[in-house]
Amino acid sequence: MTGKLALVTAVATLVAGSAMAQSSGNWTGFYGGAQIGYADIDTSASGVDGDGLIGGIILGYDYDLGDWVVGGGFDYDWSDVDLSGAATVENVWRLKARAGYKVNPQGLLYGTAGYAEADTDTLGSDDGWFIGAGYEQIVAPNISIAGELLYHEFDDFNSSGIDVDATTFQIKAAYRF
Repeated sequence: MTGKLALVTAVATLVAGSAMAQSSGNWTGFYGGAQIGYADIDTSASGVDGDGLIGGIILGYDYDLGDWVVGGGFDYDWSDVDLSGAATVENVWRLKARAGYKVNPQGLLYGTAGYAEADTDTLGSDDGWFIGAGYEQIVAPNISIAGELLYHEFDDFNSSGIDVDATTFQIKAAYRF
């Protein structure tokens, strides 16, 4: 399901980006926006897992090096993913680094990784890491849209002995300053 959604989003992003007004393709600067998507969460506890809607805000800065772009950012997502009645994931935030290659002046294929923290209603919060990839397209002056797939891992969540991993797929829209 996540793979099909990622493919459809990537194709839609490319088509929309080609059809709309383009900017100069300079990625340097700050950006802010919103994201919405899907989270699939699994745990090492038998029968404790869940999936559902996730969404929030994005902030960051990119630096254009020519064919390559590097940057850093912050994401904060609200969630209400029920983990089989044992807990509910309420939010996740991430500090991320990313690096990407411009497939065209307005299209960026990138990899990302960093630190994440997840908060639940009953099990507390814990920190972990994530890694992922995405594609971002500038679709109008100062506006970009993206699709991003991330894998998260939280070992021994809040010293509970339970390992948690999550996969998220989100669609993003940003205003670039």
